[in-house]
Amino acid sequence: MRNCIILIIGCAVIIRFCSCKEIYDPHIESKVTGLLVVEGFINSGQGTTTIRLSRSSDLENTTFNPESGAQVNVEGEDGSSFLLSDSGNGEYSNAQIALNAGAKYRLHIRTMDGKEYVSDYTPVKYTPLIDSITWQRENGGLRIYANAHDSQNIAKYYQWKYEETWEFHSAYYNELRYITDPITTNPIAVDYKYPDQHTDTTIYKCWNTLLSSAITLGSTEKLTSDVVYLPVQYIEPHSEKLSVLYSINLRQHAISHDEYLFLQKMKKNTEQLGTIFDPQPSEISGNIHCLTDPSEMVIGYVEVTQEQVKRIFISNGQLPDWNYNADCVFIEIDNKKDSIARYGIGLMPTLVSKKDPFRGIISFFASFPRCVDCTLRGVHQKPDFWP
Repeated sequence: MRNCIILIIGCAVIIRFCSCKEIYDPHIESKVTGLLVVEGFINSGQGTTTIRLSRSSDLENTTFNPESGAQVNVEGEDGSSFLLSDSGNGEYSNAQIALNAGAKYRLHIRTMDGKEYVSDYTPVKYTPLIDSITWQRENGGLRIYANAHDSQNIAKYYQWKYEETWEFHSAYYNELRYITDPITTNPIAVDYKYPDQHTDTTIYKCWNTLLSSAITLGSTEKLTSDVVYLPVQYIEPHSEKLSVLYSINLRQHAISHDEYLFLQKMKKNTEQLGTIFDPQPSEISGNIHCLTDPSEMVIGYVEVTQEQVKRIFISNGQLPDWNYNADCVFIEIDNKKDSIARYGIGLMPTLVSKKDPFRGIISFFASFPRCVDCTLRGVHQKPDFWP
């Protein structure tokens, strides 16, 4: 009896505990959206100055909202002014601005709604040259490093951006095309694409270009000399990027300590979002202010600095064990309507497998379109700088 009572009490406690559970519904404050976001820098060296304007959105909306129709100028304390032309999609640029190394400059923005924004006047910063770009194998992949030094020991804080370009090839050549039924448009046979039966090279060799999106920073503040040897990119093992030939065009510019702290905060917020347990985005402001409404927050940091650029190439032949696998397979299909309808739908013909005595096509090979037509994943246009 005593054991039964204990058991009954225990069950009652459990039931009571379960019935008192409440759903946890965390309250997350919605952030202000529609804030002006200013990206870029005023290039005091050779090259284009490009400023990108957009409007912020909430965490659940990743749509890019460009700010179009604005008037953007670079202004000097000496009274000089340089217009940045509207290039579309929120970008404003000037191919070459001639700045005085001894003057200070700021950005002046006037949006279509009549509001005016300015950045703080900042001096021209010196950016040391990129000495070299090196790489080494790490964890089966490849890590790329920036190497630079400042003999004046004044730069100390750096930001890097880059463009990656790589050549890649289709897994299979293509010399055939489908002949379709004029009524149903379904494939009923294959024939050669060209009278001389040559392969279609326009869909075999392609290139892809990708701009860096991560915020890549480095500091030599705690070093005795301003010498940079820092990682800027990592390529995953067996990546297609290194299947033939790869190039990285690295852009380096020096930044101030204040901009370095601003970008660190931006980097933390953009890389750690994801769940309610991650730090929520803090209000990130920089050195840009709204003249017409001083209480309005603006996101961005604009300084005047040089940009140093260097490019390297890395070939697949330098990585003998890279072992890129396109994950492609092919099948042989009889050149008959029924066989094509059964096995060829969704596939793309590649090469002839068997011919009859009169050189007619008895059967052919076929594979997935992405394995045959490289233009589905890249462009056939060879870059001007490609060897």
